[in-house]
Amino acid sequence: MWGSDTLPAVSKGVQIAGGATLIALLLAGYALARLESGASFTYYQSLAEFQGAAAAGEPARVHGYVAEGSIERDVAAREVRFSVQNAPPHAGGDPGPLLPVVFGSLETPDLFKEGAEVVLEGRLIATGADPSFSADKLMAKCPSKFAGTDPQQAALN
Repeated sequence: MWGSDTLPAVSKGVQIAGGATLIALLLAGYALARLESGASFTYYQSLAEFQGAAAAGEPARVHGYVAEGSIERDVAAREVRFSVQNAPPHAGGDPGPLLPVVFGSLETPDLFKEGAEVVLEGRLIATGADPSFSADKLMAKCPSKFAGTDPQQAALN
């Protein structure tokens, strides 16, 4: 039989180092598996970046602004259709090409409205002449309440 005198004693430091190594290997394996399954650490692409390099069917996260007058709620189909543009509508100027979006739910964020800054998660659907973005998630960003002051105006106060 095995006796305690036949096996060499393992120090506490070696036991702790072995346990820490095992935990590190498990965490690295989990992170690698998440990256291979399509998860990404990219926060989002601007609409212009997305339109320049979009691949149909690939998961994407896109940032843009809801175009004025584009929100249509289809209660029967349980979806919301709208368009996204690259520049804020209230900024004026050329908004650039619009991206039609279909969001598969009627439950939109409270901040979702015309001109709202949004981040969409989903896929580009290239059916027919006009591709559209099928959004699984819709996040409306909170508008900034803080604006920088004009240095000349601040000096006068």
